[in-house]
Amino acid sequence: MLKVLMLQIGIGAILTVVLWGFFGPVAGYSALLGSLTCAIPNAFLALRLAAPRWDPGAKELVRAAYIGELGKLAITVAMFASVFALVQPLSVAALFAGFIAAQLMTFAGLLINDGPHTERNTRTNDGE
Repeated sequence: MLKVLMLQIGIGAILTVVLWGFFGPVAGYSALLGSLTCAIPNAFLALRLAAPRWDPGAKELVRAAYIGELGKLAITVAMFASVFALVQPLSVAALFAGFIAAQLMTFAGLLINDGPHTERNTRTNDGE
């Protein structure tokens, strides 16, 4: 989870610098706000899933995932609404470019290999 969040922040920073250099400061900070609008709600979801629970069972994990996803959606909507209401001037194209680039890092995170994985032995002691 941390690697994906770092990828999202990293791509947001890179896109900010590139757009700032080519199109000026409005495009740069708009891209940064877009990537943060993706990364901050994802951090909330990650914290919800990683937080210790009294009951570590599957039912509580699914409950935490639902609450985390609803919170993530609410934070995303609130952040977009805040950006559109409070930030002027704003480059909408750069804002959504930053958001989409950061969101794509979620998929890139699925491709990250965390190192060698060992297969668990599923045999029983009887040799089955």
